[in-house]
Amino acid sequence: MNRAAFLIGLREPHMATRPVSRKGRQAAVSWEKSALFFPATRDVVSEHVGRDFVMKLISIPANPVPEGVVTGTIKTPDGVTLRFARWPPPAGRRGTVCLFQGRGEWIEKYFETVRDLRARGFAVATLDWRGQGFSDRALRDRYKGYVRNFSEYDTDLETFIREIVLPDCPPPLFALGHSTGATVLIRAAHRGRRWFDRMVLIAPLIGLARIGATPFAPFLVRAMRMAGLGRMYVPGGEAVVMESRPFIGNILTSDPVRYARNAAVLEAEPALGLGRPTVAWTDAAFRAMRVLQERSYPAHIRQPILIIAAGSDAIVSNAAIEGFATLLRAGSHLVVVGSQHELLMEQDRYRAQFWAAFDAFVPGTALF
Repeated sequence: MNRAAFLIGLREPHMATRPVSRKGRQAAVSWEKSALFFPATRDVVSEHVGRDFVMKLISIPANPVPEGVVTGTIKTPDGVTLRFARWPPPAGRRGTVCLFQGRGEWIEKYFETVRDLRARGFAVATLDWRGQGFSDRALRDRYKGYVRNFSEYDTDLETFIREIVLPDCPPPLFALGHSTGATVLIRAAHRGRRWFDRMVLIAPLIGLARIGATPFAPFLVRAMRMAGLGRMYVPGGEAVVMESRPFIGNILTSDPVRYARNAAVLEAEPALGLGRPTVAWTDAAFRAMRVLQERSYPAHIRQPILIIAAGSDAIVSNAAIEGFATLLRAGSHLVVVGSQHELLMEQDRYRAQFWAAFDAFVPGTALF
């Protein structure tokens, strides 16, 4: 992989919609249970929002929608429509875990994680960030990963918390974020947002792994953006979605079954997918990482945080994660040796280590 092409490997990862009413947000969504085989067909779980628009979750036999879901849309102050989903707590609830995906991911990819969390007694709430899943995308080519600034993700988070989590989700609140989603949570904690009792962050985007950490890359993409090329793919970029590539040689997970499951979801609904980042997204990511790498940054965070790194991560820098974690006032850090970047999509032996750490750090509160 050449250096320019690695810039497009930043992984985490059309619909004009209307904001859903409070009544609409609280409407339950039904689904049909699927057979136990793995075709590239789908059941569409939907809720009508506005007049003609149908908000849907994609359900396939290998990845059915967890029961009890409520889904819909919310609109940010800057006019972007975001898709959300939430699940009520089981009996003897322990609070709510808010689940935040990485770049290029989508709600359906985390159905297994939703089940794992609900089995632990938690309600779950999640969303598609702007520019991915079925949330609004800024460019005509929906496969281009584009934001102008990571502050746009900050706006998504603030809107989701205000419109969905605080009014509709039982406390205490916890956050679970992966990659870019974890970075957005760090930014919120630094701004003093204390919505969550505790945060668990997996492979946060603080720096790039060594292969992508070429010193001239930030200057290259910045120069391209200043030249008016922000909407282009980064050099070597294309519309191909990572999960549509063969399993052999992928840098996301060593688990072929979960990789195939995610690929099957995209085969059922290609519109969920996202291609490589644009120059603008990459420039915004470099600028966000540069701020997080300032030595004074972690010390201003008062939020209890557990950071879990993937030992064989080829996308984000474990050295940058370790350096950041050691400067936190209320943070801890561990490494799951052997895991690739997408720890929650990994083999059971790696996931078990993650869940053991999660269970020890996120106790919840039983309400009877």
